[in-house]
Amino acid sequence: MTTALLQGVAALVGKASDPEFTAWRRNIIRLGGCTNPIHLVGAATVYDTTTGAALLSYGSDVYGGRLLTACGNRRATVCPACSAVYRADTYQLVRAGLVGGKEVPEAVGGHPQVFATLTAPGFGPVHTRRERDEHVRVCRPRRIEECCPHGNPAGCRDRHPADDPRLGEPVCPRCYDYAGAVLWHALAGGLWHRFGLELRREVARRAGLTRSEFGEVARLSYAKVAEYQRRGLIHFHAVIRLDGPDGPGSAPPGWATVPLLMAAVRAVVGRVRLSAPGAGVVGPRVLRFGTQVDVRPVTSYGRSPGERPASAGAVAGYIAKYATKGAESAGAVDGRIHHARDMVTLPVRSHVLRMISTCWWLGGLPEFEPLGLRRWAHMLGYGGHFSTKSRRYSTTLTALRQARADHRAEQQRAALGLADYPTVTIGEWRYAGRGYSPEAALLAASVREGGGLHGT
Repeated sequence: MTTALLQGVAALVGKASDPEFTAWRRNIIRLGGCTNPIHLVGAATVYDTTTGAALLSYGSDVYGGRLLTACGNRRATVCPACSAVYRADTYQLVRAGLVGGKEVPEAVGGHPQVFATLTAPGFGPVHTRRERDEHVRVCRPRRIEECCPHGNPAGCRDRHPADDPRLGEPVCPRCYDYAGAVLWHALAGGLWHRFGLELRREVARRAGLTRSEFGEVARLSYAKVAEYQRRGLIHFHAVIRLDGPDGPGSAPPGWATVPLLMAAVRAVVGRVRLSAPGAGVVGPRVLRFGTQVDVRPVTSYGRSPGERPASAGAVAGYIAKYATKGAESAGAVDGRIHHARDMVTLPVRSHVLRMISTCWWLGGLPEFEPLGLRRWAHMLGYGGHFSTKSRRYSTTLTALRQARADHRAEQQRAALGLADYPTVTIGEWRYAGRGYSPEAALLAASVREGGGLHGT
């Protein structure tokens, strides 16, 4: 054992003899293994709303001086316990928009809905693992004699293993368009927004309607997530659904079919464009999505011959999985970079470091200041939300969290013998720090290893 671990064990043994040990232990276990809890100091009183009488009062002294609450971070690399709750909520949110539930009518499962993957364009050839029929193929089978302007071979005839560190790295770093890649990240959210607008126009056009007429008879809803690829660029996975004018509770018109929606998505992805700023500094950049587009029906309802449907559960699980990830899956770092000198010690591969340094360089120029590239350098320039949905897609994360909080409150009321009283709780709490003491960290680690859940 390390010295720190021995000290933690000794402190935990000593804490066990404390009269308030049971309350202290319960305060930590109820967090479900959160790695960086928030400390609150204060008090609250439970009142009977009929008589105004105070039924129960409690303060942070009951919990050893501080009430701990989970950090709620969505990222698995920051807090595995809280991210598991976020992932479960996202799964329920997405699934409800596919098959119903959580106050979404089950009839929504019969509405046209597709699962689309929109990729980033290429900014230069990168090493990749290509497979066909379970056989690994040559990476980039171009003539080895062909060279880029910098004298590097244009092809790669290696068959890369799955753990090859060169995967995702440019074949020629000097030829790779790092400025274009960073600007694509910075404006990817705007490109998605334009895609949504154009998709509504395209569906209306295929139905023989104007935009205003389309809004009177149908509505497009979506839920999407951003995923980083090995090459350091994101792509979007999205569920796109056609409803009636009032959302999931209204039936779509007869012309609204899965084949029509799939064709509209493919057509729009190929023509959406967005001009990047700073043409006088890095040259003109017209940003678009990549040519590789995967669109498939979520159910077999109305699908075209040969199309591979995706199940609702698989789609919801896929989106929920990537909702808890960040740029670390591309080999980047978790925290923000505050000074240029910090980049010298970053534990990242050269390709990721080049993207980070390009963010820093462009972010210091007046033309790119509105993009906040230095703020999002650790995300390789992408500052958008990782998971988003349209307003009428399904329930909300807020509603799911409130339902969970209400359920726990009812359990607590029953345990305190207050289930028969109409009550309201009024309290005042203030922030008092975060984290664990050594002995508390040991107990929280044991909860994580045991697969504990918040509220146990």
